[in-house]
Amino acid sequence: MEETYLQLERDILANGNDKTDRTQTGTKSLFGYQMRFDLSQGFPLLTTKKVPFGLIKSELLWFLKGDTNIQYLLKHKNHIWDEWAFKNYIESNDYVGPDMTDFGRRALSDPEFKKEYDVQKKVFCDKIIEDDEFAKKFGELGDVYGSQWREWKTRQGDTIDQISDVIEAIKKTPDSRRLIVSAWNPEDVPNVALPPCHTLFQFYVADGKLSCQLYQRSGDVFLGVPFNIASYALLTHLIAKEVGLEVGEFIHTLGDAHIYSNHMEQVKEQLTREVQPMPKLWLNPDKESIFDYDMSDIKIEGYNPAPPIKAPVAV
Repeated sequence: MEETYLQLERDILANGNDKTDRTQTGTKSLFGYQMRFDLSQGFPLLTTKKVPFGLIKSELLWFLKGDTNIQYLLKHKNHIWDEWAFKNYIESNDYVGPDMTDFGRRALSDPEFKKEYDVQKKVFCDKIIEDDEFAKKFGELGDVYGSQWREWKTRQGDTIDQISDVIEAIKKTPDSRRLIVSAWNPEDVPNVALPPCHTLFQFYVADGKLSCQLYQRSGDVFLGVPFNIASYALLTHLIAKEVGLEVGEFIHTLGDAHIYSNHMEQVKEQLTREVQPMPKLWLNPDKESIFDYDMSDIKIEGYNPAPPIKAPVAV
């Protein structure tokens, strides 16, 4: 299964279009790409570089709680969403530290600035954890995935719990072609820290198996896509268990699939590594509802990856 992902990297390197982007980093990009993973053959967590499964678990549980504040993530040592909240903070009138203008690019090129940047961000993260009022003001990311999944706001002022609704629909009408959860709300796009990259996913039931297809408008292939694959595979397992089905396929459809210009060497290093057997997923058999899981209820077994490969996040 991992070879499917590695082929995406090869295809972008060989055939990608040079594109500018919002972060001004530059990318090689392909438009319209699909990968298929048979979840019965193992859990699709990359082995050619270590992918921290604890971060994937805590992020997905954060989404499923309907949470949009990074405090929960930071309490679980998950820093995936820090950069966007920190950027909002240093651009606010409350920030009184050193000038962090163009902080992402300067942090990459100036070691002394990077050191100061890390100090300021640690102070920020510690305060988010310790100070609930500060977290409420600066840890909030707006209507990102948790809100869209669990509390989609209607024009009438009501909310829709899309996750609960789709689980009930799978149970009652498994042949429905409307087993869909959407995160893309045009009204919210200007106001969120990062408009949803994984915009819509759909479930499909056949032969006693639950499959899931994700449409992702934008995919950071080296850093983000491995997380997305594992996260939606985990979500499919969790829902399949609740509705009494086996797992089928995870189908990953990408719009703009790109490798950032400052990830090229990392990708090339990854492609030299040997693929290892896929690990297995363990879920606590005593948990029945997808909303009841804690971190200790979800584990990976038999995971023997190559060492991690670090790369900067484009913000």
